[in-house]
Amino acid sequence: MPELPEVETIARGLRGLIVGRRVANVHIGLRKMAIAPPGVNFRRALRGEEICDVGRRGKYAIIELGSGRALVTSLRMTGRLIFQRTQRRPHPYTHIRLDFEDGSRLCFADSRQFGRMRLIERGEPWAADLGIEPLSLAFTPQRFIGMLSGRRVPVKVFLLDQRRIAGIGNIYACEALWEARIRPTTQAKALTKPAVRRLHTALIDVLNRAIEMRGTSVDDYVDADGLRGGFQNELSVYGRHGEGCVRCGRPLVRTVLAQRGTWWCKRCQR
Repeated sequence: MPELPEVETIARGLRGLIVGRRVANVHIGLRKMAIAPPGVNFRRALRGEEICDVGRRGKYAIIELGSGRALVTSLRMTGRLIFQRTQRRPHPYTHIRLDFEDGSRLCFADSRQFGRMRLIERGEPWAADLGIEPLSLAFTPQRFIGMLSGRRVPVKVFLLDQRRIAGIGNIYACEALWEARIRPTTQAKALTKPAVRRLHTALIDVLNRAIEMRGTSVDDYVDADGLRGGFQNELSVYGRHGEGCVRCGRPLVRTVLAQRGTWWCKRCQR
């Protein structure tokens, strides 16, 4: 957390808030969270930079700079990118702050300090190890079938592997598997082609619905304006241990798979 829908929501919000603004100063409260290339001073390199665009790759938020460099932010568990229009008190747990020339600023806050903001040089292949984007045109049912072929790992573990598919985390893996009626522990290679196609459709559907509702706020996630998402009100299985399945009524169960809590329905997901 945050996963693809949350980071996409943050990126879209920031795009309308900070593009065109120029960095006047940078404040770093915790040095380990600000990473720069060897020999480059993070603070000095950002001064005077203009924000050209904001995007996303997997679970990373990307701020494109006028120089061709980029700021790539991993929010990890509790990271937040919060825009402030005035120079009021910074957001709590702010460890990096970009002050813009017009008096507004961007705060990178993280209560658990696991997040990182990294300055990337032009052309640096920082995302080379990330897998396919599940909302891209390249993610076709046929390609997904090929990706799962011969894989012995449980299908849920496969979905969480960022080297295979970028952006899917625990929430949306659980939701998509429930929607596709697939047991999370099923070996990927054991899925039939119709089952894989159902899962492909479910992944795209769940991710798009979550984006439409501005993400899922079950813990710390808020968007660029500090507002909570709404998809937590639509969750079918995640976090609902013991509650009735909205499809069949049977109490949902929680098991641990690859050290991750996994919520599912024993009747619907056989």
